[in-house]
Amino acid sequence: MIPTAEVSVSVLQSLSLRYDGSLWLLDQRLLPEEERWIDASAPEACVAAIQGLAVRGAPLIGVSAALCLAANAERGLSRAGLLSAAARLRAARPTAVNLMGAVDRVLAVIHAAPDDGLAEAVITEARALFTEDVALCAAMADHGAALIQDGEGILTHCNTGGLATAGIGTALGVIRRAHEQGKRLHVFVDETRPLLQGGRLTTWELQRLGVPYTLITDSMAALILRDGRAQRVLVGADRIARNGDFANKVGTYGLAALARFHGVPLYCVAPSTTVDPRCPDGAAIPIEARDPEEVRGARGQRWAPAEAPAENPAFDVTPASLVTAWVLETGVVWEGASVSGRPAPPLPRVM
Repeated sequence: MIPTAEVSVSVLQSLSLRYDGSLWLLDQRLLPEEERWIDASAPEACVAAIQGLAVRGAPLIGVSAALCLAANAERGLSRAGLLSAAARLRAARPTAVNLMGAVDRVLAVIHAAPDDGLAEAVITEARALFTEDVALCAAMADHGAALIQDGEGILTHCNTGGLATAGIGTALGVIRRAHEQGKRLHVFVDETRPLLQGGRLTTWELQRLGVPYTLITDSMAALILRDGRAQRVLVGADRIARNGDFANKVGTYGLAALARFHGVPLYCVAPSTTVDPRCPDGAAIPIEARDPEEVRGARGQRWAPAEAPAENPAFDVTPASLVTAWVLETGVVWEGASVSGRPAPPLPRVM
């Protein structure tokens, strides 16, 4: 069974993160073949883990960066040293707003805390970010699971479970909660090119949870939707703009368009920490461009010429017009109506 995230006096433990004064991360690059934990306490090690996708998922990279700062505060790093480390961590990846938000919260403490209480204040704030994410995931799971009916097929993209958060996950957390409620589900898992986070990570989580699933290539999604085998599409987000447009792992936009064409509802499941009130729409979301080599091959395998021109955006933007609802920890936000059926304010003000 997957361990549930928990908090003790001295240790924070989730599926893929452990904090005991040092920051330990489950190296997701090695899954599913090997479960190896790496020490990411040093700022440069944490930055490398974030950029190299040893740790990934918008909520988790934010929590990881905060706890890296806590580990260094606990080791006596000066205020100037913590500010420098925070700047490097904050810039590690550009799209996931949770990273900036988490580091900014710790930065505020670093600036404000007295010298004799600096370490304690940083550690307290970082630990709070972990426990808050656990609670956010639980609340999203409860709201989202209420939408799922017994016997449904669910299509998902990338990885949005305990490997991507401090808690049980966002979209995959919803699936987990519905399964725990006894609903009979079958999950269709997009392999998620080019680094196969669905094929390597989501299947690993679902198998450990005992949730029935079928792994499919990204190009099979249209057939699954056309044949009525999936009644809902659940995805996560790395940043949600004020108007509801959202960035998620590349391939989400195409999946959303397919879902709309086939009349299948699509839900974006993410905590409010992923909503960026300063970002007006999807066009303003910065999209990380990764090494094109990831498209030519991965994990020691090559399937294209080394000199083949390639593009590798890590994310794409799905317009709000293709979203059925956004599942937040505060509830389900529908375009124009609340879950109770009463009129709701426009989406930006709801968020």
